[in-house]
Amino acid sequence: MLPAVRSASDLPRLRLVGGEAAAFRRQDRAALDLTDAQLVALVSEGDRAAFESLYRRHSAFAFGLAVRIQGSAADAEDIVHDAFMRAHSSLTTLKDQEAFRAWLGSIVVRLIRTRLRRRKLLTSLGLQSLEPVDLDAIAAPTADPESRVLLAQVYALLQTLPADERISWTLRYIERHRLEAVASLTGCSLATAKRRIARAQSFLEAHFVPPFSKDAP
Repeated sequence: MLPAVRSASDLPRLRLVGGEAAAFRRQDRAALDLTDAQLVALVSEGDRAAFESLYRRHSAFAFGLAVRIQGSAADAEDIVHDAFMRAHSSLTTLKDQEAFRAWLGSIVVRLIRTRLRRRKLLTSLGLQSLEPVDLDAIAAPTADPESRVLLAQVYALLQTLPADERISWTLRYIERHRLEAVASLTGCSLATAKRRIARAQSFLEAHFVPPFSKDAP
């Protein structure tokens, strides 16, 4: 089984100045008692503090997701920022307001897919080298040396896969999502998600000696 991975603990905050910052801190404490659906409803009414509360509540999740799919923290902060900006601009398309976190995750996945495809194209043209695996960003602090080597080799192999297969497999076996969640996050059918994961699994098993668990819940 792959070692656990961690999220970044030190994340950028949306900038506030002067009395506005103090006012937001008071509002943010009050927002702790609000559900995501309530915060989304307030954002739809133009409440800036509610949006910043959503950011503070879910930015660590978005950052960790970006880091673990990519295998590094490169551009992860920009991806998180862009994901929240896109979420804000298209909030009216969110049908289930309580599902904000999962919806945000699907936006992060789409942004990463675009980045991975662009990087793979540039690499194939010889215009860019493969991105080094950032073990300090993705490995748990308690991971032993053998597990860190395993993780580095897995991510090195993942970089050679098509973006959709890489993302689907990572969501399934690194993030430990159920197949239905993988399909939802990647915006494809359940059958397509299964095929992508199976192709990635076959590739990894063919090029890597240690077996991978096929028993993810």
